[in-house]
Amino acid sequence: MVELNLPEYEYKVRRREDGSWAIWDRLRRRWVALTPEEWVRQHFVEWLINEKHFPAALMGNEVALTQNGIARRCDTIVGDRNGSPLVIVEYKAPNINITQKTFDQIVRYNMVLHASYLIVSNGLEHYCCKIDYKDGTYLFLEEIPSYNDL
Repeated sequence: MVELNLPEYEYKVRRREDGSWAIWDRLRRRWVALTPEEWVRQHFVEWLINEKHFPAALMGNEVALTQNGIARRCDTIVGDRNGSPLVIVEYKAPNINITQKTFDQIVRYNMVLHASYLIVSNGLEHYCCKIDYKDGTYLFLEEIPSYNDL
């Protein structure tokens, strides 16, 4: 897999019977297909937990939601201490450029969830923006804050 702009961590991978690879997802507590996007997700989640002190108990991967009657899945959702959505994270594979289309996708999810922070990463570039619902504005942050600073 591609080297990412994230710290290494002790991950678990294994080969499946069909010859494909799987990686252990600590949040879902199961083996999942090791795709380039999943490689980014697992590294980013570990970085959020270990470096930014996000509580794993308040995080979920591949969280289902319904928007206009259509089933969708958010890559990662982080809740506040009351369980309400606080952060939505959207991942792309390292070879996928982050474009306006990526932000449009995460904003659509946020129309349902109303999180205060949106993060997008392809493992090489990371963007975080804070939504101010009161003023109807948003601000891109220079770095992703620690959980206690959200």
